[in-house]
Amino acid sequence: MKRLLSVVFVLFIGLSTQAQDVKKAKELLDQVSAKVKSYNNIVIDFKYSLSNPKEKINQESNGNVMLQGNLYHLNFMGVTKIFDGKKVFTIVPEDEEINIENFNASDEKAITPNKMLTFFNMGYKYAWDELQNIKGRKIQYIKLTPNNGKDYRKEILVGIDTQTKHIYTVIEIGKNGSKTTLTVNSFKTNQPLSKNHFTFTKSKYPNYYINKLD
Repeated sequence: MKRLLSVVFVLFIGLSTQAQDVKKAKELLDQVSAKVKSYNNIVIDFKYSLSNPKEKINQESNGNVMLQGNLYHLNFMGVTKIFDGKKVFTIVPEDEEINIENFNASDEKAITPNKMLTFFNMGYKYAWDELQNIKGRKIQYIKLTPNNGKDYRKEILVGIDTQTKHIYTVIEIGKNGSKTTLTVNSFKTNQPLSKNHFTFTKSKYPNYYINKLD
């Protein structure tokens, strides 16, 4: 009887600790979301890497993105994407081509750069993970497990700077063995951006072919 009570007690303590960890994870992520929403704009320089040993894939690329509310100006892998609040302009200098399409705000699956800083708010189970010291910064990792079993991702690790409450890194581990890592090299806020920063100016691309997708 004593042994049974001991097992039940240990199990209860384990469940209680797990619940506290989930609460801590959710609270930290809520602080990250609140910080993001408090800024007029955000300018991020980042590094992106993709690896898949089975497919012998190993890629790295740098990029930057400017965010202001839902508006964004993204430069990544030689392509520029601009969202002015109504349309998305994808500029491909290599092909001298510009794709223009309407943005569907009701499409919950639509991925935009601003969502990358708050994507974790819905659809995941939270777990408190390890704390790392990276270049003098304390980075707390939160492990996210998608609620949807059909999701191609096995888990996602979000590394958060415990002092600034900014995301330092996002690591996605796929069910196929792939691993993508986005690391923030610099995170600046409330920068003096021009009024036309999120506006597409056709005159800048006189010889480009314009493809209207909608």
